Order: sequence, then structure tokens, then C-alpha cells
Amino acid sequence: MTIFSEDNGRYVDLHTHSTASDGSMTPAELVRHAYESGLSAVALTDHDTVAGVEEALEEGARTGIEVIAGVEISVSLSGWGMKFENEMHLLGYFFDGGYEPILTTLEELRRRREQRNPRVIEKLNEMGFDITMEEVAAKAPGDVVGRGHIAKVLMEKGYTASIDEGFERFLAAGKPAYVSKEKLTPEQGIAVILQSGGVPVLAHPVLMGLQREQLMVVLKRLKAAGLRGIEALYSENSPEQTREMLELAEKTGLRVTGGSDFHGSIKPDIKIGVGRGDLRVPECLLKILREA
Repeated sequence: MTIFSEDNGRYVDLHTHSTASDGSMTPAELVRHAYESGLSAVALTDHDTVAGVEEALEEGARTGIEVIAGVEISVSLSGWGMKFENEMHLLGYFFDGGYEPILTTLEELRRRREQRNPRVIEKLNEMGFDITMEEVAAKAPGDVVGRGHIAKVLMEKGYTASIDEGFERFLAAGKPAYVSKEKLTPEQGIAVILQSGGVPVLAHPVLMGLQREQLMVVLKRLKAAGLRGIEALYSENSPEQTREMLELAEKTGLRVTGGSDFHGSIKPDIKIGVGRGDLRVPECLLKILREA
């Protein structure tokens, strides 16, 4: 792929989470960690919030690492006539810092999360788990309380061996404690990012579980709605899946991005910048994304 022809040996991570949503590091700690890990740039992309962005930007200015303001939001394909259970996530990157128009939408998305969480707790209680909303909220120092915090309480109480197990057994789509929430459509998600001066990118497409042909249809429709990029480089990808995502990006004319989905100790096997050890997102991809 020619996109890597300008690889200068400098690397970035365009998908990370802090305590402003469901990560374990504060925004400042995350930025310092990225700097100490040798990255030249890092994007903070917390779920449904930009509350940690200013702190991250300030720490970036102090340490000398470039920080990109970002966000990750969930959207639904339910109205597309496709059998699809997993969530679709969009990443928004705001290079000029002018993300104010999206704040109202993010507040609404957080409200929907707050309505869902007690229903998840209720389902877990009915299954015999001793867990309260107060315990879950105590695990979330930021504005956003989500399933990751519920999974953490389940683990700490010994009901599961890990946070991932909590999702796999109880909290993921189709599992016994899963509760869906009203989401934006993909077109709405893309539009609100664009209206805020951002660059919309499809996050971790492999996790959507679609066949290649289905994903191609989705990508073409998303591009028509204004999608600018696809996260082809990702911690969960196999080498074959990465090659396939790069091919799809080239065929659809979408820009390639990449990120680890770093959450700190919440996902201890995912390291910033390198994922599970073999992820590398060349700095040239950030330049290409900025041009979008």
C-alpha cells in the first residue's frame, strides 16, 4: 500500500480513552504516557464526551507531544435493513478545536447512557449479582458512566475474572444483561461531526462482524453521507483483517487511520501506540487525515 511510503519512523495513536469516559488514566496522565512511549501525537477519543480534551491539550503543550481533540460516538444501523446486532462507532477528530456544536448532541448521548445503566444493573440483580448503581458510579471519575464501569465492579466482586469476561458473558449485545439504547443514525453521527468542523472516521470496522461484501456496501453509504476515513489499523485485527481493511479503504477512496483503543488498566493487554505489541500507526496517516 502506498499510504506507508512516507513512513519516517515516527508513530501516533489516534484512538485512546481517559477517565473522562472509561479509561484508567486522567487525560494528562494519558498524554504523558504517550509522550514517554515515544509517540509523536495522540488523539483523545473518549466515549460521548470531550470533557478531557482541554486538560489533554494543556499537557501536550507542556510535554511537546501533539494532541488531537477527538470523540467516539455510537450509532445504529437498525434502519438500514441489515441484520446487525453489534454497535457501530464513529470517531470524530477536531483539528481546529472548534467542537462546540457537538456538545448538545454529546449531552443527549450521555443522558441516554444514564437511562440505560440502571436497567442493566436491574437485570444483573435479577440474575443474582449483588451490584448497585452507586458502586458503579464510584468507578467513574469523569462525566460518563458506562458498561465498562459495570464490568469493573463485576470483576472486583469476583463474579468475573476480567472486564472482557463481563462483556462476553453478560454485557455485550445479545447477552443476558444487555440493554440497548436509542442511538443516532450513521448519517446523524457523521453530520454532527462535520457540522462541528470535525473529520468523521469509522472505528474498528472488524468488530462490526460484517462480511466483506456487506462492509463494502456500508462503507459506500457512509462515504456518501460524508465519512472521510476508516480505522484500518487496530489492536484487535489479525494481519489478514488489516490487509482487507486497507484494500477496502483503497477501493472506496477512504483515508486510513489507526489506533490502539487504549484504556489503561481497564484493558491491560492493550498498550498505547502498539496495541498487543505489533500495532504501528505511522505519522504520515495523521497528515493524510488532517488534509481531510
